[in-house]
Amino acid sequence: MQNQAIDDVVESIAQKLGRGLSLEDPDGVLLAYSSHQSTADRVRVNFLLSKQVPADVDEWQLRHGIAQAVRAVAVPANEDLGMLARVCVPLLVRGFRVGYLWVQQQSSADPAADILAALPVVRPLTDRLAELLLETDAASSERRTRREATFLAACRGVAAASEELRGWHELGGNGPWRLAVVHELAAAAPPDIDDPHEAALLQRTLALQATVGVAPVLFSAGASGFSVLLCAAGVGATALQQVLDRYRAGVAKRAGRPAGRILLGLSEPVADPRDLAEAFEHAQHTVQAAAVDPHLGDVASYADIGVYQFLGTVGWQAPAHGSIRFGELSEADRVEELLPVLELLYDKNGSVQDVAAQLHLHRSSVYNRLARIRSVIGVDPLAGTVRLELHLALKARRWRSRPRFGLS
Repeated sequence: MQNQAIDDVVESIAQKLGRGLSLEDPDGVLLAYSSHQSTADRVRVNFLLSKQVPADVDEWQLRHGIAQAVRAVAVPANEDLGMLARVCVPLLVRGFRVGYLWVQQQSSADPAADILAALPVVRPLTDRLAELLLETDAASSERRTRREATFLAACRGVAAASEELRGWHELGGNGPWRLAVVHELAAAAPPDIDDPHEAALLQRTLALQATVGVAPVLFSAGASGFSVLLCAAGVGATALQQVLDRYRAGVAKRAGRPAGRILLGLSEPVADPRDLAEAFEHAQHTVQAAAVDPHLGDVASYADIGVYQFLGTVGWQAPAHGSIRFGELSEADRVEELLPVLELLYDKNGSVQDVAAQLHLHRSSVYNRLARIRSVIGVDPLAGTVRLELHLALKARRWRSRPRFGLS
């Protein structure tokens, strides 16, 4: 359905301009062409037959700056290639390049100026074409696939991939950068794609469309079940919340179901591509902490997850039943009246009023439950070392239920 819409728009533009058109993706793969064939040079004919721009033609076109252009570019004829002059219209959506529309000049006497003068008339159609391309092929193009694979390899700590990233213009030269992991909680929205490749493509598409035009997000990649974003060090909460809002809308649109709870975990800044693996681990731990501890919010940073930084350390293992006192308290709290009050009291810095308001209890009920806790464990739960012990045990219990995912 989407491909037919692209064909229709290309045909409409060709009719308005009165010239032959071809549409290609950023990798030079033919996506559509017009039936208008008043003039067709050797390059156009071969392109329509092979569906791929030849290397020598590609080099000639790139020499004239089409890869960086944001406005139409006149590419002169090349007699050796059998190529008439033509105009390249770069197709961009909020700054993201999704393809090129080529308008062929009919002869050497047909000036590019006439085409350039006519382009404003078809601007609504070229804008629509760009949007359609973003909806279809941008996330699955060969070039995009390769680059995302390289980025994710760097996040796994592959040295060669980290070195390759140094030449990427998205990194903006030197760091620092931050990584963000975006994850949809499976409990709220069960995965409905069994094929991991399809699941990864969905994540790649969601991440790409959610971040296009969000300047602090420099690059995105998708894996099965989550996405990874490369961000400028100064990325703010407003930009990240915008990404989550778009991501949520994209789930409903592409997966055909309401989105579950979508979380974003942000690493601390790193200044070297070789440190992206550590940044990924931090962002992943942050998402896991936010998944089990809602008070951290949907957008959380590694510095703000507190004790979960320790719980996420490789090799750290909390005892299955917590401490002795925590075990006693858990055994006595079969209906979950005591532990939620105690944890919230710790999280609220000891404010009984805040706990009562959040749990819709009277303050006297909170005090009564604290008295029951003292009776069970035989000590004051607000005393220094006891508080540390029980608070850590509560967070460790949450941590054990975290979602498991990662880059394999």
